[in-house]
Amino acid sequence: MQYQSQAVAKPYFIAAIVLFVAQILFGLVMGLQYVWGDFLFPEIPFNVARMVHTNTLIVWLLFGFMGAAYYLVPEEAETELHAPWLARLMFWVFLVAAGLTVAGYLLVPYATLAELTMNDLLPTMGREFLEQPTIIKIGIVIVALAFLFNIGMTVLKGRKTVVSLVLLLGLLGLAVFFLFAFYVPDNLVLDKYYWWWVVHLWVEGVWELILGAILAFVLIKITGVDREVIEKWLYVIIAMTLITGIIGTGHHYYWIGTPHYWQWWGSIFSAMEPIPFFMMTVYAFNMVNRRRRNHPNKPATLWALGTAVMAFLGAGVWGFLHTLAPINYYTHGTQITAAHGHMAFYGAYVMIVLTIISYAMPILRGRTAANSNKSQVLEMWSFWLMTVSMVFITLFLTGAGILQAYLQRVSDAPQSFMVVQDQIALFYWLRELAGVVFLIGLVVYIASFFVGSSDPEATVEAQV
Repeated sequence: MQYQSQAVAKPYFIAAIVLFVAQILFGLVMGLQYVWGDFLFPEIPFNVARMVHTNTLIVWLLFGFMGAAYYLVPEEAETELHAPWLARLMFWVFLVAAGLTVAGYLLVPYATLAELTMNDLLPTMGREFLEQPTIIKIGIVIVALAFLFNIGMTVLKGRKTVVSLVLLLGLLGLAVFFLFAFYVPDNLVLDKYYWWWVVHLWVEGVWELILGAILAFVLIKITGVDREVIEKWLYVIIAMTLITGIIGTGHHYYWIGTPHYWQWWGSIFSAMEPIPFFMMTVYAFNMVNRRRRNHPNKPATLWALGTAVMAFLGAGVWGFLHTLAPINYYTHGTQITAAHGHMAFYGAYVMIVLTIISYAMPILRGRTAANSNKSQVLEMWSFWLMTVSMVFITLFLTGAGILQAYLQRVSDAPQSFMVVQDQIALFYWLRELAGVVFLIGLVVYIASFFVGSSDPEATVEAQV
């Protein structure tokens, strides 16, 4: 059964994809600046391009998570959204705040931006990934509170399911841990210690609960497997996620001045972090193999399976490669970190947002369950273009990181940072080429929603 208030998810999904395009464009600008340092300088310096690239990633994923919640919670709770008007209002507040932030980064020197936004009253700016002006951070908190109120009241007045409760727990954690963005101690060690409470405990903790809930919802819909079976898997996965993710924060504490025991705690528990991702892969394929129906939306199934596999590779395998303290001693801060970050974010979070959009948007646009065959074939091509190019981006950055670690930190005659950067420039060019292919895949993804839009819905035989 569809609920009228689910329609509020549509603008969130559209905004997410538009910001996704902006993120990739600025990523390509950064990639070119690695090998052509004066590109777009001084109009868009590297530090500004990087801020826009990383901040846009976070914001568009949040738009995606909100859209996912507004779509799936009414269906799970079997009731209309508590306050659709509030969801629409907060959409525009969040979008305007995001637009003003990006405009501020691009048009005003960062120090001037801090003065204009009265950062001196409550200093929070200047920290990596949390560069947003304080006034924007306050706006984000307001949007998050309104969002949680809306989702929470909907869950309370309707049916309570494991999927909606796990999602709500993840969203609560997202909001709570963001509050540490306002805590900026004078002591640098304490500052970095609590900074990771936002950055790590978001992406390796509570965001994984959101991932698990959305994946479970989509699998229930496309496979027809008993809800009880999927919920049991979800319980086990989130338990392992929280145990390994929370204590695994210690792998960020190796070299910042914290007690030495964090090298043991961080190494042991972060080495266990691939386990829930491997379980997620087994779970997704198991559910699809046991499916009771052939859902006509083939791309949604493909995205769901791809999420599990790529999350395991990016967050699990590539995370494990450099998570043990004796290895991290040589690799931290190298391009190996960037390789892990790119595939982990794409596999775990980008793909799950694209999964729910792929499943929900045809229905939100008035279809019964799926787009036309022509549209689906195009979307599945976009899946392979983006996914394969991300694999190559990761491999090129991994090659650059291994060579960088050896030449700069391991060899008998270590070389300086800039000399090493010249020697690994080939990997950067290859990474840029793969990034262009990724952008092409994203354009194909967007085009898939318009090609064949007047054709009849796909049948279960749609293939690629």
